[in-house]
Amino acid sequence: MHTSALVLFSGGQDSTTCLAQALSKYQRVETIAFDYGQRHKVELQARLNVLREIKSRFPQWVSRMGEDHLLDIAVLGQVSDTSLTRDVAFKMESSGLPNTFVPGRNLLFLTLAAALAYRRDLQVLVTGVCETDFSGYPDCRDDTMKAMQLALSLGMDKRFLIETPLMWIDKADTWRLAQSLGGQTLVDLIIEHTHTCYLGDRAHRHVWGYGCGECPACALRARGYERYVAANQPLKTLSDVS
Repeated sequence: MHTSALVLFSGGQDSTTCLAQALSKYQRVETIAFDYGQRHKVELQARLNVLREIKSRFPQWVSRMGEDHLLDIAVLGQVSDTSLTRDVAFKMESSGLPNTFVPGRNLLFLTLAAALAYRRDLQVLVTGVCETDFSGYPDCRDDTMKAMQLALSLGMDKRFLIETPLMWIDKADTWRLAQSLGGQTLVDLIIEHTHTCYLGDRAHRHVWGYGCGECPACALRARGYERYVAANQPLKTLSDVS
């Protein structure tokens, strides 16, 4: 049985939900993040706030939480010409992908995470990639994750498991998963402390959290929250209508 995990943890909604699930499953859980020259450092601060709040609000998980790691991989920003690493407007490219796609990002993240997991004897790599509600990034697909699992296991001669809890669920189901793991307490934590907005906006507060409300990441998070809330509304009875 697997007993330890390393969660790729950015401080966003998806990775926070994945962290909560890992803490509910594994005896030892560590976290890793990457400073790759992204335009906004807001998520790097947000993730520390989330870790603090999880420890405060979920004491049953504290004993399972191990070290947090932040790796400096600025080289990725140096070779990437995208709207996440350059001050340019969001747009669709001729390839059909949005210019928020950072080529090789998840591949590099997983390779470095596996190297760290190898050294720290962690068995499972947990990542919040998804190909249900997503922007079409090829490095978020299930086939990519399976290929990476095989390549990393062969290349390091260690049997890694890449776990993708969100792969086949949409954003509404991601909110529901968080609720099932930590109740309204975890949902409120995600709303208040996680960060998703591509523009790094922490000035505007919405019912689903902070963000500009217009970038693709905000739009996806908002739509998912609306569907989640709608599905959790109690059904009206005849007495309610009359």
